[in-house]
Amino acid sequence: MDLKPIKTETDYRTALKRLEDIFDAKPGTMEGDELEILGLMVDDYENQHYPVEAPDPIEAIKIRMEELHLKQVDLIPEIGGKSRVSEILNRKRRLTVDMVRKLAKRLNLSANLLIKDYQLIQ
Repeated sequence: MDLKPIKTETDYRTALKRLEDIFDAKPGTMEGDELEILGLMVDDYENQHYPVEAPDPIEAIKIRMEELHLKQVDLIPEIGGKSRVSEILNRKRRLTVDMVRKLAKRLNLSANLLIKDYQLIQ
């Protein structure tokens, strides 16, 4: 096991290749330990150099709707009438606290994600 910090893009690509080579290593073996440590190092490098920002509340709702195979009408109990759901999803109106509570529960999304500010379209 010859591990060194991942400092450059070349180091990163080399680490990814090594991860691929030892991906099926058994836990408790030298390669298994290497896999675990290398995975943590790659994760740290990616978090620093390729951060993934959380989607805005409306995008998060749309993504979850797609994952759960929901249509706009399915959110009427959480948001209100059909036109209200459309206004929210088309960024014409803001989510209310009550909507955030209900959507967080129904869609299993963090309320913190849903209360973030987002751009309205006039």
